[in-house]
Amino acid sequence: MNLHALLRRRTESGRPVRVALIGAGKFGSMFLAQVPSIAGLEVAVIADLDPDRAREACRNVGWDEARIAGTRFVADGLEACRADDVEVVIEATGHPEAVIRHALAAIEAGRHIVMVNVEADVLAGPLLAERARERGVVYSMAYGDQPALVSEMVDWARAAGFIVAAAGKGTKYLPAYHQVTPDDVWTHYGLTPEQARAGGMNPQMFNSFLDGTKSAIEMAAIANACDLDVPEEGLRFPPCGVDDLAQVLRPKSVGGQLDRDGMVEVVSSLERDGRPVFRDLRWGVYVVLKAPNDYAAACFRQYGLPVDSTGRYAAMYKPFHLIGLELSISVLSAALRGEPTGSTRAWRGDAVAVAKRDLKVGEMLDGEGGYTVYGRLAPALRSKAARMLPIGLAHGVRLTRDVAAGAVVTEDDVALDPERLAVRVRREMVGRFGQG
Repeated sequence: MNLHALLRRRTESGRPVRVALIGAGKFGSMFLAQVPSIAGLEVAVIADLDPDRAREACRNVGWDEARIAGTRFVADGLEACRADDVEVVIEATGHPEAVIRHALAAIEAGRHIVMVNVEADVLAGPLLAERARERGVVYSMAYGDQPALVSEMVDWARAAGFIVAAAGKGTKYLPAYHQVTPDDVWTHYGLTPEQARAGGMNPQMFNSFLDGTKSAIEMAAIANACDLDVPEEGLRFPPCGVDDLAQVLRPKSVGGQLDRDGMVEVVSSLERDGRPVFRDLRWGVYVVLKAPNDYAAACFRQYGLPVDSTGRYAAMYKPFHLIGLELSISVLSAALRGEPTGSTRAWRGDAVAVAKRDLKVGEMLDGEGGYTVYGRLAPALRSKAARMLPIGLAHGVRLTRDVAAGAVVTEDDVALDPERLAVRVRREMVGRFGQG
């Protein structure tokens, strides 16, 4: 609760927290919008493939020309990672291979690294976090995004002595969404393609939110950061409003829908027939607590928590998340406290590629939110045993044999280049952390 006070003391000592931002897209722009109102936080370098576009992004979020002139704009993310006057690197690009390259460079240079790209974290996070610890720097999830917010809630619950029964987020989900492609994604958002283009919205990115891929990635990240289990057959997306979280997200043995305590799950804001769920959690995050004793269970009711029929399970939730507008919390926590806002600790969950339709030998996979595959959550050891293809490696790779619709794509179904950085790092991670 004293993060702002710590920053004020740093500012008074003449040592502002200086940051490099890689990627000036939506998430990065939201962060940049807040920077002028946070005294003592400075962006020294912005790296983007199009530096002029990055300058324009700064203007669009309200930066004055003096602030823009005092910031270095570069095209090379590695240059930003190695800048002498930078304390924290924010990796906010969309390509997992580039993200891994930048993360390794920042760690080697002794910079704290905040990972906006959750896909890269799920692909190789345990290894990257280990490298950061060895170098004495912070490897952190991005506060404002759901995985970091859920990790904070889980940490609070455990530190307060509660058992975590379930943790996760809400989303808009129907089973048919797994087959949606970028061609028809906007109908599900109530937009025309022209409106989406005018808003600068990427159809493949937004489709990954809809087709279940982003949910799989984020729940894998939460499981890996919080030592939680993942469902054997993937997320169930039960329809559930905030008043029913404790009733639905408890073990089957007591009438809920989970296999056991200590699991991740995503709740849908839609009933299976398309009707809206009452008091849905579409934009929020939650944790379901289990009382360790009768006294704590009685207190749940006394203090108004929504509880299940037994009174032993209760839910806490946050109805919204503000994405990049909250990202400074991660930056300041790393620089001033030496602590991450959530960080991968183990390999518990994986996000693997599943065929959206019958795929034929010779076809090229187009990755997250595309036309060919979507991401499904899987237990890490099961993924390893079956050589499932992580969604983070399912872009720009060619099929070497047919894959039926609904089947998991394996590494044996594609031609992976063993010399690619992402492939090498992933295989090293699986070898080191996939031991059971």
